[in-house]
Amino acid sequence: MAFVRFSPIVSGRALRRTGAALAVLGGVLVLTVVAVDGPAGPRRTTDRQSAAEPPPPAAVAPGDVAPATPAHAEPTLPAAPPPADLPVLDYQPAPRGFPEDPAPTSTVRLGEGLRPIRRLAVYDAPGGRPRAFLAPTISGVPVTLPIVARRAGWAAVLLPSANRRVGWVPPGSWSTVELRDILVAVRRAHRLHWYRDDRLVRSWPVSVGTPVTPTPLGRTFVLGRSLLPGRVYAGVEVLALGAVPDDPDSVPSTLRGAHIGLHAWYDSRQLGRSNSNGCIRISRKAQELLLAEVPPGTELLVLDRFSAPQRLTDPDTDPEPDTAPRAARR
Repeated sequence: MAFVRFSPIVSGRALRRTGAALAVLGGVLVLTVVAVDGPAGPRRTTDRQSAAEPPPPAAVAPGDVAPATPAHAEPTLPAAPPPADLPVLDYQPAPRGFPEDPAPTSTVRLGEGLRPIRRLAVYDAPGGRPRAFLAPTISGVPVTLPIVARRAGWAAVLLPSANRRVGWVPPGSWSTVELRDILVAVRRAHRLHWYRDDRLVRSWPVSVGTPVTPTPLGRTFVLGRSLLPGRVYAGVEVLALGAVPDDPDSVPSTLRGAHIGLHAWYDSRQLGRSNSNGCIRISRKAQELLLAEVPPGTELLVLDRFSAPQRLTDPDTDPEPDTAPRAARR
């Protein structure tokens, strides 16, 4: 796998002509990019998931996304003015003090993303203590964070550069966008499943982290994309994720501070194994399809075991699990 670091990314045609903006675990570091692996040598819910996984909310009906609390259910809590010297959430490890994700292994799709309009404060609870600022971009890359809960007018979002942590944002300077996709990476089966609107689109074999450098469990999201040099990535852009290694000291020193990435690998014969630095390796054709179809903010859920709940198509029924389909309509 590779780790990714961030450097400015632009959209559209300019993005395709521009060098990367993220750093991914693996081999090459690009500015503030995500680090990606280098080659080995001279990287509803009736699921049978990990034993520690809590059951998802029973009230969610088939086809639903994560429920949002109605705005009128309780009065909006005021936000304490943030001090000017708060740290800013960026590509470095997130500040301490943020709460744990309430359901890190839930398979209920997070169907809504938050986009900051201007810099805003992120708190540890609704009406709680401000811990950091969130800007509309990270190293020039527009930010979309999946919303995991709503309460008292506030929204809880998955945090970048942190694993299984959320921050609370008061109402105000942000907009929302629909998120239709979810990617499910299954470590023990070495498979990646792509769902849109809770229907299976495609499934592929992948490689994940070694026992020493495991791919972090739980839900994270696509933070952005990066173009890293080198044939090991099959000449295809990398999807940098919000997740970072659970044990930063377990990866090579050249990859410290990099993010987990989802990226193509030069040798498809190495897929289906636990042989990366934590990143998720996939075939070139699969990566090209995901780059074309999956937007920033898309949730990526990492589990040890996965059996599709009733509301999701079972991957075992996919007639052509390893063949890239025509581009799915958005």
